[in-house]
Amino acid sequence: MNILLELKHLKLFSLPARPVICKGLLIVIVLIVLRAILSPFLAINSSEKEEFYESTVPDLFPGIRRDKFVEVPQIIWGLNNQKIAFARACLTARFLNRSLLMPSLSASLFYKEVDLLQPIDFDKVFDFSKFNARCHGFVRLARYSEVSNRSEPLKLQKGSGRRWTVERDLDQLQQFIGGKADDSEVIEIVGKHPFLWPDHWPVKDYAKIFDCLVLVPEIETEVVKVISKIREAGQRARHEAGIPHGKQRRDGSTNLPIPYVAVHMRIEKDWMIHCKKWEQQSNSHEICSSKEEIIHKVSQITDLRRPVVVYLAVADSLLEDDSITSGWRVGMVAYEKKKLGVTDIYDRQPYLIKSAIDFEVCSRADVFVGNSFSTFSNLVVLSRTERLYNLGKVSSCGENIGLSSYAYNVMGDDGGPQRWMTDMSDKNFQRLSYGTNNVSCH
Repeated sequence: MNILLELKHLKLFSLPARPVICKGLLIVIVLIVLRAILSPFLAINSSEKEEFYESTVPDLFPGIRRDKFVEVPQIIWGLNNQKIAFARACLTARFLNRSLLMPSLSASLFYKEVDLLQPIDFDKVFDFSKFNARCHGFVRLARYSEVSNRSEPLKLQKGSGRRWTVERDLDQLQQFIGGKADDSEVIEIVGKHPFLWPDHWPVKDYAKIFDCLVLVPEIETEVVKVISKIREAGQRARHEAGIPHGKQRRDGSTNLPIPYVAVHMRIEKDWMIHCKKWEQQSNSHEICSSKEEIIHKVSQITDLRRPVVVYLAVADSLLEDDSITSGWRVGMVAYEKKKLGVTDIYDRQPYLIKSAIDFEVCSRADVFVGNSFSTFSNLVVLSRTERLYNLGKVSSCGENIGLSSYAYNVMGDDGGPQRWMTDMSDKNFQRLSYGTNNVSCH
């Protein structure tokens, strides 16, 4: 009995020592693991960290696989048609639970002479790593170096013609999910280029893709130069009018940057021919606008204090009227590329980059005025609407909430241009791709 009591006493006495040993071992293991995780970040520079993060952090949604891919044809036509096509390709790859192999864009603008197209890599225009970081868990871009080439690509031939309906197209895509399709590392979509594919995705999904597109630093630098020139012109106009540039802040710095208006003027010869035919076919008179009509509509906007600079975004090479900066109302100082002194920035760039610069200049303007039948204008307004939504503003009716947008081809209730926000509840991208006069302020 005494021996048993002594053994029990020893056992009870030794219990506290075991947890102490276990805790010590656990701390050592945690420290080793932390060092293994952090050491790569300590050994690489900031640009490499972004790529390391993108390649090592597990997907929030495991369905977006890194070992299965979708390949699409070269993306062509204008900048914004290419952006829509790219987004449609991304969303198709997402639907198939695959990464999209980085597609080629087109630096030149040709609609029929396909052999004259100048391919340009996606990552020469948009930042590859930032795209994947911003769209992480939603869609993913992959490089061709990630493909092992262990199997032949499985070809997905896109249908065409009137009989190839949206429903048939969606049914075809569903047949390439799982099953035998999973045996193929790459699904190669052949036939029509992505802009012409049937559309299955809501506007908000496209907006998310576009929000992930960030220009590479070299092009962003050019955008900043152009905007700086515009604001400098606004500063001069205010100085000549004897208007001080606001009040100083408590820290001694000046107020917000000089505001400006950006107008996407569609008055080129080819556009006027196209839109006149469009008006005849649709029995509508709210598509085309002359220079005089645009000036009249823009002059009725009261969002900004005058004098104010009006930047005119227009394809100079197609413009017959070289006097677009004349005839504007008092207090509206119009500038185009030549008058602004930035033609050298544009002249050394291919078409696609020129358009990308103008897009950002318009997107970042304090007030934007465009044509609701222009894809360029529609995507600018979508970008601005997305930013307003992120600020909790879902309507611009009857008030100046900042980042105002207007359609000069549609008359508003007050007789001026119609206030314009993208309808983010649309179930597809049809209206933004091809235009509409059914626009509103919410």
